[in-house]
Amino acid sequence: MASDRSTSTSFWKSGHSPTLLAAFLYFDMAFMVWVLLGPLAPIISKELGLDPAQKGMMVAIPTLAGAVIRLINGLLVDRIGPKLTGTISQVIVIAGLAVAWHFGISSYEGTLALGVILGFAGASFAVSLPLASRWYPPEHQGKAMGIAGMGNSGTVFASLFAALLAKAYGWTNVFGFALIPLIAVFVFYLVAAKDSPDQPAPKPLSAYASVLKEADAWWFMLFYFVTFGGFVGLSSSLPTFYADSFGVTPVIAGYCTAAAVFMGSLLRPMGGALADRFGGIRTLTVVYVVAAVLLAVIAMVATSGIAVAVTLFVAVIGTLGVGNGAVFQLVPQRFRKEIGVMTGLVGFGGGVGGFYLASSLGAIKKATGSASLGFMIFAALAIVALAGLTAVKSRWRTTWGAALSGARI
Repeated sequence: MASDRSTSTSFWKSGHSPTLLAAFLYFDMAFMVWVLLGPLAPIISKELGLDPAQKGMMVAIPTLAGAVIRLINGLLVDRIGPKLTGTISQVIVIAGLAVAWHFGISSYEGTLALGVILGFAGASFAVSLPLASRWYPPEHQGKAMGIAGMGNSGTVFASLFAALLAKAYGWTNVFGFALIPLIAVFVFYLVAAKDSPDQPAPKPLSAYASVLKEADAWWFMLFYFVTFGGFVGLSSSLPTFYADSFGVTPVIAGYCTAAAVFMGSLLRPMGGALADRFGGIRTLTVVYVVAAVLLAVIAMVATSGIAVAVTLFVAVIGTLGVGNGAVFQLVPQRFRKEIGVMTGLVGFGGGVGGFYLASSLGAIKKATGSASLGFMIFAALAIVALAGLTAVKSRWRTTWGAALSGARI
């Protein structure tokens, strides 16, 4: 059992490496297709004649759908196990992409319908993290969750290759190309992933409502609303931002976005490791301060030049990536027995944050001619999260944090 392992056990001997790898790859490919409409947005919007608000909504819908479906997956993970839950979601995504590729999409409404299906890929978050987490003891949660969570690097592949493939073969054929790695990884997942023997016993659905009575659950949802919401919201919106602000091609916009997304994905496990070393609370405190400053600067100078914009977005998404890892160093410490439903709830908060950011940037751009106000509002939300963290840190350290052995919060 994971809870019986000695705290002296090394990370690589304390869990199940094939499952950790399967969780990472599953998450990676799922995230690749989840944000697929983002890098394709400049091409799709030109062909379908979409305005800025419609472009923002198109790239935001997969994020909102993923947030809602994460709640469902969080419940299923604790009842039927993460592996079977992930299998069901991935079959739906593969079928949806196959239909979109075969029949094509010719309307704005069609892109929204596909966005809902892609939401099942975004809900992979509520599968891969508990799949990995339950194999590892408390002192290694940050590293395990960071490695599994680094699967959000799949957004890099979408940013690098989606527009390039669309230019060469047409944007609907991108969905067919995406099926190739998606199916290959799915086969590996079916073979390599195993549910941990430390699975909690299934609970009645009514028991999950009790989690929402815990104030800490709501705090975690807020904290992830900012860190992951900022990461995925910017990942989806930046291709359009670069294309509209600097007149670059969709391919160049994708490359610029990939640089930032790669940094955020790379630093997520570092965020978990830093939280294991220094505590999740300290790590998150620094994250929110730095993110707020960077977002405020972006609001003021991001359109002054593409080099400035790329540098700032790499910095802020990298910072938010550290925050993503730190949040999920803390969640399993506080809600280990409810990690499935809590991953769903916290992931829901992050997804709502991403939907808000992506949709608001488009709406604000349409209303004011600039997205600057949207970045400034999100900077303010980072300050709100910082204030909340400051308010709860003493209680956390003296209550559930004090009861932990071998882990720092």
